Amino acid sequence: MSDNPQTNPEMREVRLVMPPLKPVVTNTLFAITVAIFLVQLATQSFMELDIPATLGMKVNALIAHGQVWRLITPMFLHGSILHVALNMYALFILGRGLEQYYGHTRFLWLYFLSGFAGNVISMLFSPHNSLGSSTAIFGLIAAQGVFVYQNRKVFGGNAQRALMNVFLVAGLNFIIGMSPGIDNWGHLGGFIAGIAFSWLAGPMLQPVLTHDPNGQPIATLADQRDQHDVYQAILIVGVVFIFLAAGGIYFYKPK
Repeated sequence: MSDNPQTNPEMREVRLVMPPLKPVVTNTLFAITVAIFLVQLATQSFMELDIPATLGMKVNALIAHGQVWRLITPMFLHGSILHVALNMYALFILGRGLEQYYGHTRFLWLYFLSGFAGNVISMLFSPHNSLGSSTAIFGLIAAQGVFVYQNRKVFGGNAQRALMNVFLVAGLNFIIGMSPGIDNWGHLGGFIAGIAFSWLAGPMLQPVLTHDPNGQPIATLADQRDQHDVYQAILIVGVVFIFLAAGGIYFYKPK
């Protein structure tokens, strides 16, 4: 394919498109998280106890006693209206775009592995109880950066600007996370898992030239990533953080 539009006049009229994909997983995660927060508010109002948080937040000692679901459930729990609003806004903004390129299943794995990894790192390095979907959100931020970098040739001049935005957002959020009461270790764990998974399994886009019914050229973006790479990434990231979780449980378990 020529890089010179003068030698290939057809390419001057190519339209670059991506097959439409509704953000089903993003919308479902959004709805589930908001619904659970409403249950939290209801139990606090009528029973004076946040039952979902009591049963599901990250508590190191309880995880060590076998309540390992607390490494997953915190990503669906929040401590205030502002807390859930900020995280759901981030999920809405980042999730729709990433799911478009990742597809439903791979995006769901990215979200859950990042959230799980964030809670594992938090268990290892923070003694405080914690909850919130920001562990998974930081995985999405990391995945956005890796996605743009690995497909920088496709995005052209917009890639550098997009990467700078990702670095700025990540940096500001890590700085904010240094404030008291915020679990920055969880953020870091989710960020690391997001980088690892997206680097190994993220979409590798390649324009494929086709034509529409009117004969106009269309360059459709196709993902060239092999499905085996995705399975391998799930296995590697999952096993690493399960191993770290086992170490944390052993550390906190009474001897």
